[in-house]
Amino acid sequence: MPGIAVLALFAAALPNAVVLRPVANMYSRATDDSDVVSQAIYGANVAVLEQKDGWAHIRTFDDYTGWTPLSALRTGQPYATHGRVAEVQSLFAHIYREANVTKHAPVITVPFETRLEVIAEPPDNTRWIEVRLPDDRSGWLQTGDVAFDVKPIGIPEMLALGKRFLGLPYTWGGTSSFGYDCSGFAQMLCRRRGVNMPRDAQPQADWSGVASVERRDLVPGDLLYFGNSDKHITHTGVYLGDGKFINATTSQTPMVRIDDLNEPRWTKLLVAMRRVK
Repeated sequence: MPGIAVLALFAAALPNAVVLRPVANMYSRATDDSDVVSQAIYGANVAVLEQKDGWAHIRTFDDYTGWTPLSALRTGQPYATHGRVAEVQSLFAHIYREANVTKHAPVITVPFETRLEVIAEPPDNTRWIEVRLPDDRSGWLQTGDVAFDVKPIGIPEMLALGKRFLGLPYTWGGTSSFGYDCSGFAQMLCRRRGVNMPRDAQPQADWSGVASVERRDLVPGDLLYFGNSDKHITHTGVYLGDGKFINATTSQTPMVRIDDLNEPRWTKLLVAMRRVK
């Protein structure tokens, strides 16, 4: 889980920074005219590798690197790594300035998997919790949006979770419920099982933590990889069973959707199948 991976940042003896935006794009170069390679979500701890011209070269918990504006970060102590931590389980969660949804607009809206430091749980109002935000402001969110002490889930629960994201937009480089790309979506689902696999599709298929599977032996939860060959993989999805798989795709409709592996297009492009060991 992301909280555990923070320890690796300390081991590397690199400066820590915390993400202040709901989703911070990570670019291939220190300019927003370059391509987005990945993202880091609100409250995430990242290692700062380098700074220049108002940009930071960062590394996320999955060992992925990219450039993001310094304005999207607060350097300093890690956030939400100890004490009482709430993790967002809704697709999105509004955080308010007080325990009320009608008085003011949300202070910020954060994505699924955001981790927040809890500072108060009023016994006379169990609907709300107070949190300390990464910029040291306080905020309130509803307990129905979060869970505590989140544990890894099994494959059936992972597949059910995946279907909650149906219809969310495909986003190149996306790693959040604001929009996933194919490998970001598959990585997130495996992460919910407690499996931290590589960020991109080709490294996922080549990863030592997975084993090859024949098509006739596929079972729900297996990973599917598509491309021109097993050395040139460009897409991934998660097998649901009965020939169906869930994926974040630009095919036909750019969204998280369920597709049929038996369709000629997908059959032609299927080049590798993997099962987490």
